[in-house]
Amino acid sequence: MKLRIYLLLTNAISILVIIVLLILFYRFMLLSEEQFIWLTIVSLGAGLLSGILHFLLIRPIEAAVKRIGEGSASIADGDFQARVPLVGPVELKLLAGQFNEMGDKLQASFHQLQAAEVARRELVANMAHDLRTPLASLQAYAEALEDGVVNDEAAVRRYMGTIRAEAIRLGHLMQQLFELSMLDRGESPREDEYEQPSQSLLEDSLLELLPRFAPQLEAASITLEVKLPDQPLYCRLPSQSLQRIMQNLLENAIRYSPQGGAIAVEGLAEQGHRIRIRISDQGEGVPEPDRERVFERFYRVDRSRGRESGGAGLGLSIAKSLVEQAGGEIGLDCPPAGGSIFWFTVPEAV
Repeated sequence: MKLRIYLLLTNAISILVIIVLLILFYRFMLLSEEQFIWLTIVSLGAGLLSGILHFLLIRPIEAAVKRIGEGSASIADGDFQARVPLVGPVELKLLAGQFNEMGDKLQASFHQLQAAEVARRELVANMAHDLRTPLASLQAYAEALEDGVVNDEAAVRRYMGTIRAEAIRLGHLMQQLFELSMLDRGESPREDEYEQPSQSLLEDSLLELLPRFAPQLEAASITLEVKLPDQPLYCRLPSQSLQRIMQNLLENAIRYSPQGGAIAVEGLAEQGHRIRIRISDQGEGVPEPDRERVFERFYRVDRSRGRESGGAGLGLSIAKSLVEQAGGEIGLDCPPAGGSIFWFTVPEAV
């Protein structure tokens, strides 16, 4: 039964009951025949007028309910932009507002699902690309050694060294993906099973981290300068997380620094109990269209994806996740003179 018919039928029954009761009361009153007839006609006319007014008054309610129904049907058909106007009684306006709010949330969720699907496809494509090259190299060099194509001892060692380097490259990629999966779950990647302290001293973290880059810096004749204030800088995050952030930023700086260039690491305390750490290099810098995307997963400024272009495009994304998980910010500045300055802030342990 339609809403209009139901409301009209309800009104008609109530009016009919009232008219019947009035007529019965008229019969027991001391009225003349003419008075009884006129009162009956007036009661019937009032009932008819009430029915007409009820019919006219329920039309906006019926229209509002119909619009909400049509909006629901549109959303069910996949049109998440369907909205209904806020008209009618207060209750129906409230219902229409809640319906529109539901539509906004559904549309936002749909866009998130679309973005997640695009990201998933891009992840699979990038993973397939980044795994294909080292796997092909491993297969080719292993088959050459197995078939006895290479007999020279120096060449065999060179082939074995390439196989080892590609295996390390695959392991590094798998480790980065594992760290990203843990960060997505809100967990901090650890190398051991013991709980890490919730704060760290920047100077100690650098003393432990920088010696790992000595061979790379020496091979490229790159000088590294560290600038720290006299007072100690205590960061409110585990030392392992702080080192992982700086390691990824330093690897990026070394990768894009020219031969004989210089890299500077600077730490300073800011107002609001924040610590800012900057890592600058003398590379070519990042083109302006790419600056907002360098922290995206698998995004690389170098589109060639050659082996000389660097890693898989996960280091900066991991650094961003770790910084944001600690409650800080990360960004990139490119001075007009050239080079890049990657910076991040973390809360100070007070």
